[in-house]
Amino acid sequence: MPNTFFDLIEDSNLKFSDIKQYCTKKSVKSHEILLNEGDVANACFIVEKGILRLWNNYEGKDITVQFFFEGQGVSSFESLYLNEPSKFSIDALEDSNVYVLNKANLNLLITQYPEIENLITKQIAHRFIAYTNYFLSRIKDKPEDRYKALIQVEGDNMRRVPDHYIASYLGITSVSLSRIKKRIYDSKR
Repeated sequence: MPNTFFDLIEDSNLKFSDIKQYCTKKSVKSHEILLNEGDVANACFIVEKGILRLWNNYEGKDITVQFFFEGQGVSSFESLYLNEPSKFSIDALEDSNVYVLNKANLNLLITQYPEIENLITKQIAHRFIAYTNYFLSRIKDKPEDRYKALIQVEGDNMRRVPDHYIASYLGITSVSLSRIKKRIYDSKR
């Protein structure tokens, strides 16, 4: 399964330069918010460099839903597609560079390159699969197993993510994550 939007493009007849001409490049500071929960999404973001985080605020607590690294695309697709308030916020976890593809330019891009719809469908399908796996993992797997799976999939990228966001993603406290990491470290000695 392709990991990035760039991988999907490589598997098509398109080049990223075809898409890039419809985007604006934006430098984003660490903790800068690209989309606030409750606002209507009007753009997709493709990470050139850095990390973006999709999250929801539930009763004053940030719940991390997913991390997006270099080459990955993110939006609140439900909000973008339905033109409804977003259930999620998107922010940068480190200084990042992103390509911003606004909704109007996305529609122009689809008109100019109809095969882009297939890429978008694949991107959303991959995200849906990831969310399904995430949901099932939260039900059936122990936090330590979820952490190991996350590290296996994302590898070194996770070293760039602060532990409290990883803990939030896993549905545990930072203290519990620290214990899990210590157990894993101790078992390797």
